[in-house]
Amino acid sequence: MSGDAGRAALDAARDLPDGEARLVELERIAAHADAAGDVRLGVDARLALIETHRYRGERWRLVEPLDRCVAAMDQHPALFDADDVAMLRSGQRAAVEALPASPRIGLDQARVLLDDLDRRLGGTEPGTVAELRCRLADHLGDEPAAREWFARWRAARPGRDCAACVAVRQAELLTGWGEWAEAVRMLEPVVADPGDCTDQPEAALAALLLPYLRLGRHDDAGRAHVRAYRRHRREWTAFGHLPAHLLFCALGGHPARGVEILVEQLPRLARPVDERSAMEFTAAGALLCRLAAESGVGHPSGPVDAGPARTPGRTLGLDHATRLAEAFGLVRVPPPGGAPSLAALGGELLATATDLAGRFDARNGTGHQSGRIAARLAERPLTTAPPPLPADPVADGPGAFDADTGPDPDDGPPDEPAPLTVALIVSAVERRGDRCAVEPGGTVVGRWGEAVIRFERVGTRAEILHARVVATRRLPVGRRAEAYEFVNAWNRDRLLPKAYVHEVVGGELVLAGDVTTDLAHGVAPVQVEVLVEAVVRTGTAYADAVAALP
Repeated sequence: MSGDAGRAALDAARDLPDGEARLVELERIAAHADAAGDVRLGVDARLALIETHRYRGERWRLVEPLDRCVAAMDQHPALFDADDVAMLRSGQRAAVEALPASPRIGLDQARVLLDDLDRRLGGTEPGTVAELRCRLADHLGDEPAAREWFARWRAARPGRDCAACVAVRQAELLTGWGEWAEAVRMLEPVVADPGDCTDQPEAALAALLLPYLRLGRHDDAGRAHVRAYRRHRREWTAFGHLPAHLLFCALGGHPARGVEILVEQLPRLARPVDERSAMEFTAAGALLCRLAAESGVGHPSGPVDAGPARTPGRTLGLDHATRLAEAFGLVRVPPPGGAPSLAALGGELLATATDLAGRFDARNGTGHQSGRIAARLAERPLTTAPPPLPADPVADGPGAFDADTGPDPDDGPPDEPAPLTVALIVSAVERRGDRCAVEPGGTVVGRWGEAVIRFERVGTRAEILHARVVATRRLPVGRRAEAYEFVNAWNRDRLLPKAYVHEVVGGELVLAGDVTTDLAHGVAPVQVEVLVEAVVRTGTAYADAVAALP
């Protein structure tokens, strides 16, 4: 298969859903292209494979198509443009980053990829190489080497990575080494000024939970948890932050809340995730179950309301953890009967965490991950008299807003103009039958399908309604030209939202959009409802179009 027929087959494969059928077809096209001597078609098929693996979160599958593409680039450099080279380098980085995330990539494979990436970068991105070597050494338990590379990483000039996300990753390493005060020093500026990073400040707040607890700053930890969990509760991409929330509840003296969160989030384990995130989640859950049982907390009868991404209307139990075990070949048999006890659930989670740690150690030839998980499971609460958690607008219902949010919009005529308030925005969202979260600064956040939308009041008198739409699907940096072509076409053909591209950490492109409305002369509740409806309708259409990109 080559020529026009091969191109047509490749175009058709790109239109398939991001599932196994698409992967099989792309691999078939690549094999036929190799047999026909069509190097460029084979490369394009494998580049599509690389993109699909990354989109599906299966970075451990990147090695083989990357190796074939890099070999083709060395033999036929004229066939590769700058975007191809950038995509391959980004893919090499993602494959190396996959080593601490999954035991299914070989240690030697990752080292070869990292050495090759270092050689090809030629010293142009010393921070990138130092970070990768630091994280690899830390995963293997070689703390002296990790600290040496960490120092080089921090000393390197800033690269293209998001500075806020770099600070979070560095602080997580410092926390693991017991340098809690330094971790806090790095993260608090990110919380104060997250810049334009779409993951902040919540990622930084989650990374602050353990340092705050270790330093005895329980009030700060509680505020950080409540604020960050409002967002992480519903975002599937935030799964990696959930262990920090579970550990906060377990060690910070809030076991009942922790059990509610654990039960609510168990369904996420039915969806394949990388093994490191699963290991951290199940280890934190096992610790929580033990400490909760010791404190007399009983197993809840069913899930709490999970908002837009609702959990099944039945008791959650071992079947969710078991599906995770089955996904990784760790088959467990749940006990017969109804919902399991905390001890039974904790035992299942413990078994999964222990098995996954063992798989990492078997690949690495060390016992570091098993030892780390064992130490985690032996921890005790850091306080016996925790301060109460701050009020959560999501948990406490509508009306639990800051003092400047204004009167209840239902108290006045629906067509009478008034100053824009947070309460007006929230009421408009809720009248659609949707739910949202209110951040401490008054930003209203919700998720509709493939779109995360943030409504905020800006301007000297908070008279401007600014809505930011972020598509949950991200594109690799190698598709920058395609991303710009997409947003330019959108802005040419559509009025709202105003679309743009933003590059974030890891060589990914975020496609976002803005809608801004000046309401200096006031706005009636019914008008806010119309504005919110327009933002949600156009924003979801934009995010759906991004999700539909090949």
